[in-house]
Amino acid sequence: TTTRKLKLLESFPARLGGKVVHGFGRGSSQLGFPTANMEIRWDAAGDEEKRKELDGLSGEVLDFAEKTPCGIYAAWGRVCEGPDQGVYKVAMSVGWNPHFEGDEAVKNKTIEAWILHDYDENFYGAHLRLVVLGHVRDEAKFESLEQLIEEIRKDGEFCEGALEEGYRQYRDDAFFSLNT
Repeated sequence: TTTRKLKLLESFPARLGGKVVHGFGRGSSQLGFPTANMEIRWDAAGDEEKRKELDGLSGEVLDFAEKTPCGIYAAWGRVCEGPDQGVYKVAMSVGWNPHFEGDEAVKNKTIEAWILHDYDENFYGAHLRLVVLGHVRDEAKFESLEQLIEEIRKDGEFCEGALEEGYRQYRDDAFFSLNT
């Protein structure tokens, strides 16, 4: 059994914004949980000149990916384009995903937001804003695909409850009303 507890970030809350890019296709097709993969400018990691060229939000996403331990996080999120621009609860994975037996290695960390809401269509290329509140659990290795799916489902349930209980006010964070 995996232990889940919301531990607020030291830099509480973290505000991230960036483009949704194609991931590895496993979120919705393989696992049944559609995720929005944030663009991370790994080409600027370790290159001060390229890092200076990043806009503020791209730099924040790269910093978060570099400094944040792998694991599951609770957040609020908004897709800033398209017909459905509501702010919804998010269970977010930071890490080398997926993480179960038989996977090939992924070279860089990903930030994959599972927005706990059903969208009518994909929104690749759209701008995503996240207000990340805290760490839920460490990244774990699972022995089967079924075990991974069950734990992801429980992550979503935990984030739903934790965000509703004490952090609903962040749904109205000014960061969500800023232009993209």
